[in-house]
Amino acid sequence: MTAPELVVLAPGPLTTVQDLGRPGLAALGVGASGAADRRSLRLANRLVGNAEGAAALELTLGGLQVRVAGAAIVALTGAPCPVTVGGRSVGMNGPIAVRPGEVIVVGTPAEGVRTYLAVRGGLAVPAVLGARSTDTLSGLGPEPVRAGSVLPIGSETTGFPLVDQAPVRGLAGDAVLRVVPGPRADWFDPDALRTLGADPYLVTAESNRIGVRLDGPELRRTESAELPPEGMVRGALQVPPSGRPVLLLADHPVTGGYPVIGVVADEDVDRAGQLRPGDRVRFRVR
Repeated sequence: MTAPELVVLAPGPLTTVQDLGRPGLAALGVGASGAADRRSLRLANRLVGNAEGAAALELTLGGLQVRVAGAAIVALTGAPCPVTVGGRSVGMNGPIAVRPGEVIVVGTPAEGVRTYLAVRGGLAVPAVLGARSTDTLSGLGPEPVRAGSVLPIGSETTGFPLVDQAPVRGLAGDAVLRVVPGPRADWFDPDALRTLGADPYLVTAESNRIGVRLDGPELRRTESAELPPEGMVRGALQVPPSGRPVLLLADHPVTGGYPVIGVVADEDVDRAGQLRPGDRVRFRVR
């Protein structure tokens, strides 16, 4: 019997394999990477009976077409897309039975940017430094998916799918992200944190898995000295000379030289992973 696998017919704008990343290696110069929206990845895996950190596909703006060689159970979460399996329309946020040879077609999301496709058993691509995540900054992990890619499906599960449909909050409206000030808030004008929380910022087209570039009120510095490279974390709000913040995401560099005025609460960073160009972001400074 042929082992089950996914055969990619069309990859969409950007599709990568992601799990929960490779944390704990920053001292070696290796970033954590992993899913930009960890909450959606975990949900997709739970819906098909996988461990929460099993490897799945992260789709950027949809567009994926894959043929399933062998029967499978899949689930899609994150940015809501129109989806067909074998030509029939199916829903998001629930397990879907796929017959051998059927093609899964994922359209473009109306809101949000990243959709997750988990398959029961997980994707059994080779691990690199303990994880199957594609790091778009360093190049570690499997290459981004392309037409003709063949992705083996694993057999490790934690139980049977038990939920028909998971309730999920929509992505419409301004994203509101909580911010803890520091560690370099003292490098800025005393009103900078008030400015950060006063008016919305706009997500620009230069955003990606490394970070979300924002346009809006300038955060003025009072300290003009050069900052030695410091360790960076997911959710850090770096402020380059333009005064417009950059919100670091999953593939952020391990160190950075711009001062960090604050850090987005970890539980809010997943929402940041769904920001698309043109979206508005509001920061709530603690």
